[in-house]
Amino acid sequence: MKSTALFLSLALLTLPAALGAQNIGPDRLAAHPSNPHGASGQSVSPIKNPPPPLKPFSRLAVEVGVSTLGVNLQVATNLDKHINLRATGNVVQYDVNNISTNGFNVDAKLNLATAGASVDFYPFANHGLRFSPGVLFLNQNAASAAFSVAGGTTFTLDNVTYYASTSNPVTGAGDLALHSQNPAFTLTAGWGNVIPRKGGHLSFPVELGVAFIGAPALNIALTSGQVCDANGQNCVDVATDQSVQSNLQAQIAKYKSDLDPLKTYPIASFGVAYSFHVR
Repeated sequence: MKSTALFLSLALLTLPAALGAQNIGPDRLAAHPSNPHGASGQSVSPIKNPPPPLKPFSRLAVEVGVSTLGVNLQVATNLDKHINLRATGNVVQYDVNNISTNGFNVDAKLNLATAGASVDFYPFANHGLRFSPGVLFLNQNAASAAFSVAGGTTFTLDNVTYYASTSNPVTGAGDLALHSQNPAFTLTAGWGNVIPRKGGHLSFPVELGVAFIGAPALNIALTSGQVCDANGQNCVDVATDQSVQSNLQAQIAKYKSDLDPLKTYPIASFGVAYSFHVR
């Protein structure tokens, strides 16, 4: 009996240690504080904590680039991991001279100036695909031109040929407005997050889409000069002759039809962006 009692006492004393050994197997021994090198003696890397969530308005990005709206400057900030808010400004001025069309010599000037804002939605937070509804709240895109016809040469209006007077050549002016819908909604898609969710500072975003600017408004006027018959006789003033003005309006209608697709103005842009923490 004494030997049996002694055996039971020893079993009870060793039971807690045995249970502890079962709870710390080879895998657990690898992470146990008393055995930092693991059961195999190899060093075990500590578990890394995930990066803290991106706080709203904690980063700012500045982008410069070029687009079909001109040279652009953009500023963006993060709202959450899927959404950025972006403001955009575009401007360009370009002169082109001595264009020859339908017998007219044209000097033209292009003036593009817009400002807008958009919401950039990233369906996959760590990838660059985005969809961006927005608005151009300022749109001053327009072009203007001055044109002339040298004396003794011909030009056409609505397929009718006119002979410019040698003593009183024809001159005129025109303007094209690309902002009949103002403000104008925009819808674009692109690749590249200007505020990279995986960290980093530089990005190279691209963007494609349209701005719904409305039908272009075109005005052309013949302001001075005379046209004659093929023999230089029977000259009439281009600014007052009903036949000339009627053919001019018909020509303008054809130009407007050609320009109608621009009511959905194409947007294509590429730039370089740099982002940084602000808080």
